Amino acid sequence: MNVAIIAAAGHGTRMAGKRPKQFLELAGVPIIIHTLKAFEQCEAIHEIIMVLSAEEVPGFLALADKYHSRKISAVVPGGGTRAASVLHGLQAAEDRSPELVAVHDGARPFVTSDEISRTVEAARLEGAAILVSAPVDTIKEVRDGNVIRTIRRGDLRNALTPQCFRYTLLRQAYDRADVSDPDLTDESSLVERLGARIAIVEGSARNIKITRPEDMVIAEAILRAVSSEQ
Repeated sequence: MNVAIIAAAGHGTRMAGKRPKQFLELAGVPIIIHTLKAFEQCEAIHEIIMVLSAEEVPGFLALADKYHSRKISAVVPGGGTRAASVLHGLQAAEDRSPELVAVHDGARPFVTSDEISRTVEAARLEGAAILVSAPVDTIKEVRDGNVIRTIRRGDLRNALTPQCFRYTLLRQAYDRADVSDPDLTDESSLVERLGARIAIVEGSARNIKITRPEDMVIAEAILRAVSSEQ
C-alpha cells in the first residue's frame, strides 16, 4: 500500500489573510481541494492522510464531503512545526503498514497525477525519490552582503513535492530528527542525513507552493493555462 501524507497544518502567516492559504479559493474551489484532486486521481496512491490544524478539521471534513473525496483514511492534527506535523501523519499511517509514503505540501495545487506516479515509482525502485524542477535564474552564493561565487545551474534543482520514500526509511529519519526545529522544511534533508541515495524525478515549474499574496496571481494564470490545455 502507498499512502500520501498531505501537510496542510500551516497558518499561512506570510499571506496575511484571515484563513490559512490552503483554504483560499482558486476559480471558486479551495486550494486544498485542487491539491487533493491529483492524489485522488492517481492510481499509485491508495490512501491519503491529511494533517491540519485542529481548528480547521471540521471545515475541511465538510469540504471533503462536498467534493466527494474517496481516499482520505485519516485526518490528524498538526504539530508546532512542519516536521512535527509530518511525523503525526507517519504515526497515523503506521497501522496501515504502508510500503511507500508520499509527502506533499497542501499549498501545491498544480502537481499532476503523472508527476506523483513517476515519483512513487522511482521511490519503489530506489527507496527514495523527490520531485524537482530546474532553476531558471542565475544562482549566487553570498556571505556578509557580498557575492562569493556563481553556482553552476546544471548542478542545481528546486526541491518540490511530493517527496516519496519507503515508509521504514522515512520513519528512521524522523526518529533521529529534532522535529521541533523549524528549519526542517522537507523530508529529503532528513533522509540525506542517513546517507541514503535519493533519486530525482524531473517535474514542472508550475508546481509552485502558494506562500505570498503575489503567488495567488501566478496561480490564477497557471490555472487558466491548465484549463485551456484540457
